[in-house]
Amino acid sequence: QVQLVESGGGLVQPGGSLRLSCAASGSIFSIYVEGWYRQAPGKQRELVAAFTSDGTTIYADSVKGRFTISRDNAKTVYLQMNSLKPEDTAVYYCHAVFGYSDTWGQGTQVTVSS
Repeated sequence: QVQLVESGGGLVQPGGSLRLSCAASGSIFSIYVEGWYRQAPGKQRELVAAFTSDGTTIYADSVKGRFTISRDNAKTVYLQMNSLKPEDTAVYYCHAVFGYSDTWGQGTQVTVSS
């Protein structure tokens, strides 16, 4: 069984920063946390940042230059979010794959408001 635990969300003023963390645990050897997604109220879940199969990174156009995805290893991934805007308000989820399956974390709320 695989579990993903996200942390680091919260309330921040516009222009502020947050760092999200995602840690995977479980007995599956080949767990790979591949990226961060977000879902705002009334909207579909969307890609924020992710690692591709060749190890490069991709970002949503709306966060390029402000957000940075990084990792310690295959099971621990971070999302540094700078210059936050009200439109970044959403629940942020990390996503992992293992074998032919995948799983999502429970989500962490990020609210950008003055």
